[in-house]
Amino acid sequence: QPQLQESGGGSVQTGGSLKLSCKVRGYYFRGCGMAWFRQAQGKERELVSSIGDGSPTYLDSVKGRFTISQDAAQTNLFLQMNFLQTEDTAVYYCAARGRRGYCGSWLTPADLYLGQGTQVTVSS
Repeated sequence: QPQLQESGGGSVQTGGSLKLSCKVRGYYFRGCGMAWFRQAQGKERELVSSIGDGSPTYLDSVKGRFTISQDAAQTNLFLQMNFLQTEDTAVYYCAARGRRGYCGSWLTPADLYLGQGTQVTVSS
């Protein structure tokens, strides 16, 4: 199974920028794409953005501010986050699908491989 390792989190002020990275090691179903999730304290995990299984998708609240990308080998996933807001504060997770032998859904936890997460804190 793949190993996913996020980096690039930190603390910034409102309006600042951060770029998250995710290194993927091991085999995974590249055709299923990759994604970023986040989970704020006391809230459910939400899908922020996905790529590689069609056009990139974005959570409405991050459209125009966040950009997802990956390298040609699809072993590194990135999330450029601009104009950060306090509501973006969360632990951000890198994800791949295929845990049950097929792509499945980003909304089905059993279908996902997740990294350990990286903390993003935005203060005013």
